[in-house]
Amino acid sequence: MGLKFQEAILKSLADEYNFSYRLSGPEEEAKGIDGFVGNVAVSIKPSTYQTKVLQEKIGVLIVFYEKTKDGIEVMFDESFFAKR
Repeated sequence: MGLKFQEAILKSLADEYNFSYRLSGPEEEAKGIDGFVGNVAVSIKPSTYQTKVLQEKIGVLIVFYEKTKDGIEVMFDESFFAKR
């Protein structure tokens, strides 16, 4: 189910900001990257990830999602794409 959310979120961001997108390959996944919007590496996490205290440092744009009764709500730093 998570992979379906990842691709849907990447596609939605790409459409919104007029970029292409792609899912990451195995080497990129090993670095915590789920895909790319344009040339921007993106990690997609459920909103519950924000409440966990983890030592993990991914170093890429993190997009949080929450499943709602109407679909998926995403949260991320929108100014990141405005710079491009």
